[in-house]
Amino acid sequence: MPTSYQQETLESIFGLILCGQGNSVPDHCQTKSASAISRFLNNYQWSTRSLIRTVRSLIVKFLLDQRKRGRKPTLQVILDLTTLEKVGKFTHLGNLVRVYNHKKGLHIIVMYLVLGNWRIPGLSATLREWSFRIYRGKGTPSPSQLAQKLLNNLPKKLTQNFKIYVLGDTAFGTIKLINNIRKHSGHAIVGISKNRTLTDGRKVSEIKNRGQQVYLKGLDFPVFLSWVWLKRDCKKIQRFVISTKPMKGTTIARWGKRRWQIEGFFKTAKYRFSLHRFGQKTRLGVYRWLILSLVSYLLAYWVYLHLGKSESLDWFYCAQQTLILLLPHVLLLSIFNQLDTIMPWLHELGFDFCLIRCKI
Repeated sequence: MPTSYQQETLESIFGLILCGQGNSVPDHCQTKSASAISRFLNNYQWSTRSLIRTVRSLIVKFLLDQRKRGRKPTLQVILDLTTLEKVGKFTHLGNLVRVYNHKKGLHIIVMYLVLGNWRIPGLSATLREWSFRIYRGKGTPSPSQLAQKLLNNLPKKLTQNFKIYVLGDTAFGTIKLINNIRKHSGHAIVGISKNRTLTDGRKVSEIKNRGQQVYLKGLDFPVFLSWVWLKRDCKKIQRFVISTKPMKGTTIARWGKRRWQIEGFFKTAKYRFSLHRFGQKTRLGVYRWLILSLVSYLLAYWVYLHLGKSESLDWFYCAQQTLILLLPHVLLLSIFNQLDTIMPWLHELGFDFCLIRCKI
């Protein structure tokens, strides 16, 4: 960071997001003013790229440390689109905030990595940006085309040391994307529409045997078809899944269900780490907020792994523990500011506080 003041502002933003409530906005910060946070995100010339480079190098190191002798472990690369919903006008953001699938907001394509206990939201080979893309609507690159760019930027160290399984829903079951995945020595396990046509003229919905080898129209190689049953509005809905790797039908279905892991990440990032609470007046400010939110998620998850908790993951508890372990001074300042606010009321109730710090 260029100055100690800007470093303090960065720590205050992390303290704000790591409250774990999911409603963090600059006005809620107890240690810095909203205007100071706004200037830090929108105006100050600190290097976003350096922050991304530091986090990226740590992620790659941790993932490579999981590599053992013998067979290559499987790295799951999950692709999906989520909407950071917004209301009102955002003229300063141009066509970034728009309506898609009946939802208004910022529509981002995210690449989510899963390796054993590790859960990582996006990772790019380039040092300039985090591994997500914004869908800008009709006439711009489609979600599958944006996903292809994300996959092309997956670090070579990972593709060389792990087996890559790319998981996605029907939006990512296009011919070009499947060909691209196979070209780069990965395997695609993606959803497809029941109306997709086979080379013999039949529809996918006409196949009755799970794990059957089929030839999709437009593909020069065979894929293996299965399906899963999902509950929607108290009804069972059939969803078809294909794999470019030969697998049993039940195995394809099991892998197909694993793509839903990213939905849990989306909910956590939004409602615990305030991913959708950006309210900045510049694209740079919005981008920096998204980056800091994702870094906060990573910090909380790394603290969870560090503590070695085996029970169910409580994100609010992990966020609080991250504050205590990494930013205790920010937490203390926030507590002291809250005490200053409520002290007159506590005095009326007969309470008195005296804070003393003893240096030993």
